[in-house]
Amino acid sequence: MKQKSLLNAAIAVLAMIFNVTTSDAQPRFPQGPVVVSPEVAANRQVTFRILAPKADTVQLASSGDIPGIGFGQPKTLTKGTNGVWEVAVGPLPPGAYRYGFNVDGVTVVDPRNPKTSESNENTWSLVQVPGAEWMDTRDVPHGAVAEVTYWATTLKRFRRLHVYTPPGYEAGEGKYPVFYLLHGAFDSDDSWSSVGRAGFILDNLIAAGKARPMVVIMPHGHTGPFSFGMPLAGEFEPEFINDIMPQMEKRYRVYTDRQHRAMAGLSMGGAQTLNIGIPNLDKFAYLGVYSSGIFGIAGGMGGNQPPGPSFEEKNKVILDDARLKDGLKLFWFATGKDDFLVATSRATVAMFKQHQFNLSYKETEGAHTWDNWREYLREFAPLLFQ
Repeated sequence: MKQKSLLNAAIAVLAMIFNVTTSDAQPRFPQGPVVVSPEVAANRQVTFRILAPKADTVQLASSGDIPGIGFGQPKTLTKGTNGVWEVAVGPLPPGAYRYGFNVDGVTVVDPRNPKTSESNENTWSLVQVPGAEWMDTRDVPHGAVAEVTYWATTLKRFRRLHVYTPPGYEAGEGKYPVFYLLHGAFDSDDSWSSVGRAGFILDNLIAAGKARPMVVIMPHGHTGPFSFGMPLAGEFEPEFINDIMPQMEKRYRVYTDRQHRAMAGLSMGGAQTLNIGIPNLDKFAYLGVYSSGIFGIAGGMGGNQPPGPSFEEKNKVILDDARLKDGLKLFWFATGKDDFLVATSRATVAMFKQHQFNLSYKETEGAHTWDNWREYLREFAPLLFQ
């Protein structure tokens, strides 16, 4: 009898906690339909849903990576009788995709999806479509990706970056080579490890013996709001040299000589790689430029040459230093044939060849998207520190 009384008391307490009575175990407020979003089918078709019973229009927006849904090209959802809007897209190639909803003119993330990817000034919902072993989450040893806050003396404020440490780093004592990986315009230090899948790509390459274990530093290349046409060379380059490199190379167990230091970046990050790497060529033995080049060198979509000395004029002494070029073990470029910066890449490569640089350049299928940049990382990382 005593046990039964205690049980009844416990039930009564739980009932009070969940705002129900013991006689009527119904929620205090009516519950809407169960919404699953996103839903990835076995054939890689993805269905997006949102409950918005009072909305007049709902559209699916993308950062440009979902085929057929680019900037300014949203896809309209259909409203069901239960107030749930939905749309199916695909089948999609394996990869990670950013998206959001526009509900009656208001942009929102997917309320049913906790996975997100940060840009410079907004957040996207994120869905991963499996099917590519080299970037899928697999049963292999995994490294760790950490958010690191640091004080930037150059900018006089706190900043954040992401750092990938390989499997076994926490338990070991040895040093590792260091790879600085830069994002593109409008993105952030979160982008390479979320939509870029960088940690999983490195995990799989290291587990397969295709890449050497390394520490990857992923900084925030924007120092404020970004808009097309604004100068790219500005506050980030001195911050990188004066704050990011010395602080990270002191904090993590990495080699600090040229032969164990690499840098690569996509789009804006590719231009920053050149703006930092060439003037400091004595510090880097490996440079990678993805879908990018010297902005303004070819005009058109790559912008016009800014006033003042050109990149070539400012770096002439280094460009013609045979000793520095001999120590550059890898100078790697890749751009999609349909990329709006392909002319910029070609002109940049031609300029470096005129200065007798030994470099690698390839044009792939595709455009200015993460589908290509993940592939470029997959190809570039195994070439480092060999």
